[in-house]
Amino acid sequence: MTTQEVKRKLAAIFSADVKGYSRLMGEDEEGTIRTLNTYKEVMLSLIQQQRGRVVDAPGDNVLAEFGSVVDAVRCAVKTQKELKNRNAQLPENRRMEFRIGVNLGDVIEDGEQILGDGVNIAARLESLSEAGGVCVSGTAFDQVENKLGLRYEYLGEQTVKNIAKPVRVYRVLMETEAVAQRGLEVASKENMAFPLPDLPSIAVLPFENMSGDPKQEFFSDGITETIITALSKVPNLFVIARNSTFTYKGKPVKVKQVSEELGVQYVLEGSFQRSGDRIRITAQLIDALTGHHLWAERYDRDLTDIFALQDEITMKILAAIQVKLTAGEDARLRAKGTKNLEAYLKLMQARQYMLFFNKENYALARQLTEQALALDPHYAAAYATLCRVQMMEVTLGVYKNPREALEQSAKLGEKAITLDDSNALAHAMLTPTYVWLKEHDKAIAEAEKAVSLDPNSAFAYFVLGSALDFAGRSQEAIPFFKKSLRLSPIPIDTATLVRLGSAYRQLGQYEESVASLKKALQLYGADHFMAHLWLAATYASMGREKEARAEAAEVLRIDPTFSVDSMARRLPYKDQKAIDDSVSAWRKAGLK
Repeated sequence: MTTQEVKRKLAAIFSADVKGYSRLMGEDEEGTIRTLNTYKEVMLSLIQQQRGRVVDAPGDNVLAEFGSVVDAVRCAVKTQKELKNRNAQLPENRRMEFRIGVNLGDVIEDGEQILGDGVNIAARLESLSEAGGVCVSGTAFDQVENKLGLRYEYLGEQTVKNIAKPVRVYRVLMETEAVAQRGLEVASKENMAFPLPDLPSIAVLPFENMSGDPKQEFFSDGITETIITALSKVPNLFVIARNSTFTYKGKPVKVKQVSEELGVQYVLEGSFQRSGDRIRITAQLIDALTGHHLWAERYDRDLTDIFALQDEITMKILAAIQVKLTAGEDARLRAKGTKNLEAYLKLMQARQYMLFFNKENYALARQLTEQALALDPHYAAAYATLCRVQMMEVTLGVYKNPREALEQSAKLGEKAITLDDSNALAHAMLTPTYVWLKEHDKAIAEAEKAVSLDPNSAFAYFVLGSALDFAGRSQEAIPFFKKSLRLSPIPIDTATLVRLGSAYRQLGQYEESVASLKKALQLYGADHFMAHLWLAATYASMGREKEARAEAAEVLRIDPTFSVDSMARRLPYKDQKAIDDSVSAWRKAGLK
């Protein structure tokens, strides 16, 4: 055929083959051929009924063309339903299941044959389909999305053999799947533990580590945390904190449960798999109130693409829930912490160790963070993390000179901000250090900056509340503590509850103080030292001597060496009167 004779047209291409055909033939050639011939007769008849034309049908393959994508997809679904009914009458090991792909594309006519990428893509879609299933290309989906009453699951852009550009792929949900999805995944606003926020609200579940190597757990957790952090920066979005979503890690939870327990509309779930220098990440975004899959994608990339990939996933989520960014928000969202993959991995590992509050784990976190900085001396997030490590080591009693160690912590935080003033984590982590150095104005300024940069950070709201409370602005602190608790509702952070209880006590709102402190004890257990300590002070301030002394006894049970004077020296209140009032209350409770 010469160039002048080439004829092209746009057509809906239907391509089908049998899953596991070689196995069926190997076990029973004659029986397989009989079933195949019967099933192909059914398929060919349905193609004709839907105004299609059979182009070729060699072996277990069927290729057909349609003038309408609607007709092609309707035929594919009818075929699978009919063959499913027939398979139900056969022994399970003799069932013959076809895979079907449908594409809308340009084809070349060669007599009765059709050729070209349009046909090749249909064949690739067929191979991506499950047994008994149907996959359609993005071009086909765009034509049928709302015309057949079917539901679809987006499988992302797939790279397929001999096709230059990735192909958008959608899986047609068979009737039973669609019903199950509608029935099982729908959450109810009435059953939600918290009122649904006015803003679009989302919980990002921990990505499942599919690598088969527990040592890769920090990587899958790091990806989840990075996505949460990026989404948190968006002011027109409500994002549940990491601490809450990670309570579901490793548990077989349903989207409905997550939505109702956390009070959000959207849930993102995904998986991570690493093999050498290759990674596979899958993610899907679900509207829990409708059960609809708004977006899904599978990525097969080089490990070095991880930074761009995390950005891409974040932007896809925002597009799916129709959240628009200003130019400044977009730039901040895409800001890179480091281009050094090894430094990034070291920091992810370090943060895993920081989840365990003891000297040994914090020593390991320090070591890994320092290694990250050796790999990238300009890594702002690593300096911010080291600031936090240093401050927490002061709390753990690592240093003989706590004041000097806190000053060093401040320098590390200031270095992080010098390198990247838009890093909310750096501002938030520097705040407690300034509080303990009693530089209250600086602490409040850093916390306010952190909240402005990351309006969904439970930690930023917590440190802002703490900074205000210690500066004598307890009334202003309370809403920030409550905001922190809403962003991280499961498990409720007992440290925030204790700080909230202490703030209520400073205001003389004693009943509210007792309620918050008792809740901390209920959640944490009887050994929460600070909850008992502030309950003793609150009861003493209320004149409830018996309860105050009972709480004081609990304080001494947990720490027999407790000293009121020693605790007074450690309290970072700006106003000496606040310290004196606390000391007086503890002494009334019987503490010395």
